[in-house]
Amino acid sequence: MSNLIPKMNNYRTPPRSTSMLVRRQATPLFYLQVFIIVLKASHLAKRGRYDDAHWIKSSLNTIKALESVGGRFEIDNLPTYREPESSCVFIANHMSVLETFVLPCLIQPHCDVTFVVKESLIDYPFFRHVMRSRNPIVVGRANPRQDLRTVLQEGQKLLKDNVSVVIFPQTTRSVDFEPSNFNTLGIKLAARANVPVIPIALKTDAWELGRKLKDFGKIRPDKTVHICFGEPLRVQGSGKAEHRIVVDFIMTKLKDWQ
Repeated sequence: MSNLIPKMNNYRTPPRSTSMLVRRQATPLFYLQVFIIVLKASHLAKRGRYDDAHWIKSSLNTIKALESVGGRFEIDNLPTYREPESSCVFIANHMSVLETFVLPCLIQPHCDVTFVVKESLIDYPFFRHVMRSRNPIVVGRANPRQDLRTVLQEGQKLLKDNVSVVIFPQTTRSVDFEPSNFNTLGIKLAARANVPVIPIALKTDAWELGRKLKDFGKIRPDKTVHICFGEPLRVQGSGKAEHRIVVDFIMTKLKDWQ
């Protein structure tokens, strides 16, 4: 897959046979592989050696880990952001922790990118070293006004330095997409920085939300992971029209994937 991504528009997990035993043990087998991926990445990050190539490799290995337990990926419209005229703001719905692992190998090979992340994510054991090494924009989620200022100030600096930004405008991860909970922060950032917006529709509930620990739910290889990139948009005026386009794009794709 790593050799194919730059040359293809879409990606489909190749047909393969997975034993019933592996599929029944998908959750522990997948988490074991992810733990090893994160442990290796953390070891490099603590020593200042976790560079773009390692980040892409970790991301690709996560895809391979899910495929190894019977998971399937359908990724569409990759060329929309290849060789962009400038940095851009990627705006996506947020269904599970899987997108944070997978998106780097789809975007970073073509343009430098980082994420807007919640503060608790950079305090996770092991993972905190990896996330901090990627220079994310960190928000607390307790003070929306402060978060707005942080994203606009730090985001504009990154975009000016040709680093694109991925933002999940939902207040929390959710399988159900509620437009009323999908704020316009990404649109505001793109307008301030005068860069394009690229919507991303995600269906990643193959990694379910956990009941006690939200990040560690059941792995469902029977659910296909869908990722689709939309066309770049330039924000005009208040950005209401562009926000509506992003929301409609995500809603339409999620409906198609039901």
